[in-house]
Order: sequence, then structure tokens, then C-alpha cells
Amino acid sequence: MESFSLILAIVVVTALAFDFTNGFHDTANAMATTISTGALKPKVAVAMSAVLNLVGAFLSVEVANTISKGLVDETGIRPEVIFAALVGAILWNLLTWLVGLPSSSSHALMGGLIGATIASAGVGAVHGDVLVTKVLLPAVAAPIVAGIAAMLATRLSYTMGKKADGNAAEKGYRAGQIASAGLVSLAHGTNDAQKTMGIITLALVAGGTVAPDSDPPLWVILSAGIAIALGTYLGGWRIIRTMGKGLTDLQPQQGFAAQTSAATVILASSHLGFSLSTTHSVSGAVMGAGMGRKGGVVRWSTATRMFVAWGLTLPAAALVGALAEYVTGLGDWGTAVVALFLIGSSAAIWKISRREVVDHTNVNESEEPAGVVTQAIAAVTPPPAGTVADGLSATIPAPTAESAPPAATTTV
Repeated sequence: MESFSLILAIVVVTALAFDFTNGFHDTANAMATTISTGALKPKVAVAMSAVLNLVGAFLSVEVANTISKGLVDETGIRPEVIFAALVGAILWNLLTWLVGLPSSSSHALMGGLIGATIASAGVGAVHGDVLVTKVLLPAVAAPIVAGIAAMLATRLSYTMGKKADGNAAEKGYRAGQIASAGLVSLAHGTNDAQKTMGIITLALVAGGTVAPDSDPPLWVILSAGIAIALGTYLGGWRIIRTMGKGLTDLQPQQGFAAQTSAATVILASSHLGFSLSTTHSVSGAVMGAGMGRKGGVVRWSTATRMFVAWGLTLPAAALVGALAEYVTGLGDWGTAVVALFLIGSSAAIWKISRREVVDHTNVNESEEPAGVVTQAIAAVTPPPAGTVADGLSATIPAPTAESAPPAATTTV
């Protein structure tokens, strides 16, 4: 019993560690566009997002119930299985954070859980209908719906703002962007914090601490909310840079449209119990907003890398989760080996990240090279008046006394 209590405590701590990584991994979802347009200073933005993430954790438990009651068969699941699932999710979160790709923490968690469950109890322990209807279909639909909504909202904003005073309209959109960013943060806490609540509740059911089909206890809700809020305040600056500057260049109108569209999709899915990826929703909305502005360009090279990461998230986390479950199944020493591997890998990733530090001081410095489409547009766009002359004067040296042609002479 002492050994079992220890593994259950390890699972709870590891789940909260995942929740922490979820917080700084997904800060970009709420605040990247607000920071990139200058509507809020970086540190103020992440502090605001952290508080609203904590508040959002108390608004619903529908998504938590999808994780703890619907995705896998909770009977026969050991705490070691959940620990293995969390290992796969955490490592994928850290790897994608290191390279600045906004992948889905939600899908990393569910991929790890699916892989570990299959390795422990077989394919039959995974509820395929729930996986398809509440995970895979929303994963495909969310970025499309949010992108279309953001594109239409952006075009409507520019159309309605043609006759408005420029400075007044920009201030209004910045204020609206701050409000919509707060709404996304609230939605993120409502949706993403619940996933950790669900995984901890599943562990408690597996350990016999709570009865099957129970809702998350209050202490689970509170601890999950605090963990994701702390991670959010830390700020996932690498992913904020990619989301705010790497995908497209946003103006306040676009930022407002993107965040409002994403928040609407996330809150609606949370109400329906869909374990939606906020990353997919916000990324789709940012791309839609980029295409909605006349002359706006989406950097498809960055988007392509992001799509590849999305496609790899579930299978990669599932593979790591299955391997971790195999090792933990060898006994207590196997669990210790997996724990040490997780700690060592996390420390190595952090050390590598220190080679090029990205924080609130340089988060808006985009290093993304211009894509083919951007270069093509630049090539056919006439330069502003005076640019050609200035450029020529800068490259053609002025004539010297030796090189100047002789003065014309006139004979009578």
C-alpha cells in the first residue's frame, strides 16, 4: 500500500508538472497577437492571462469528464499507465516549445494516454467513438471554423472602419483586443486546465481513492488551476514569437478578429465537452486574420512546419507513452528509470534553450525569413517615390575631378 501511495503521489505531481508546461506552452494562444500589436506590454499580458486561466478552471468540468470517463476504460487502468502517458505529453510539449512550434498540449496528453493504455490493456480499452467524435473531428474542424470566422471578421472590421478616424479606431481595436485576449485566457483555463483535472481524477479512480464516474474533487480543480496559471505567467516566449510574428504580421483589427473568433470556438466546444485544442483554434484564427486583410501575407513555411507538428503530436506522444508504460511494467525500478529519464531529458532541453534566450525583451524580434509568396509580392510592388533615386545615389559614386568629363568649350 505504501508503494501504491507513492506512485499515486508521483502521478499527481507529474500531472501538475504537465499542467505547468501546458500553461507556458499555450500562453501564445491568448496573448501572442496582443503582444505583437503592442496592445499590452509582454509581462502585463502574461500576468493578465495567468489570472484569467485560474478563474476559467472553475467554470466547468465537462472536458475533465471527457478525459476521466470517456476516452479510455478506467477500469483496469493502473496509476503507472497514467504516469507513462504524462511522460509522453511533457516531453512533446518541451520539444515543440524548444523549436517554437505551437503544437497541441491537449493532443499530446491524449496521445500519451492512448499509447500507454494500449500498451497496458490493449486497443479495446480505448473508446474509439469518443476519440473520433470528441478529439479528432474537433481537431480538424476547429482551425478551419476559427480561420474562416477570423477572415470574415477581419474584412468586416476594415470595411466598417474605412470612414472612422484612424487613431480613434486603432485605440478602439486595441481595447477590444485586450478584452478578447482576456476572453481567450478564460476559455483556455476552462478547456485546458480541465484536461489535467481529468487525468488526475482518472489516477485517483485507478488508485481507488475516489469512486468511478466521480467529478474532479475541489482540491484537484484548485491545484490544476494554480499550476496552469503559474506556467502561463512564466511565458512561453518562443511560441509567442512564432504565433505573433512568425505566421503573419497583424494589425489591431486583425488581432481583435482572431482572438474573438478563437474564443467563441473554444468556449462553445468546452460547453459541449469537446477536448478541443486551443492551439489549433488560435493558430487557425491568426492565419484567417492574416488572409482577411488586403495585402496581408501568411508565411506558409512556418504554417507548414506547424501542420507537420500537429500531425505528429498524437502518434509521437502515444509512442513515448507506450514505451514508458512498457518500462514501468517491469516493476518499481522501471518506474524509477522512467522518472529519471523524464527529469534528465527535461533538464537537457532547458539547457539547450539557454543557447538562444527568448524572453519578454526580444519576443517581438522576428527571425523568420520572408517566404516565397512574400518575396514575390515584394518583387512586383513598386517602391515608394524617391526610393529608386535614393538607392541609385547610394550605389553610384559621385564623379571626381579626374573622372569628370571635360567642360564643353565654345569657339567663335
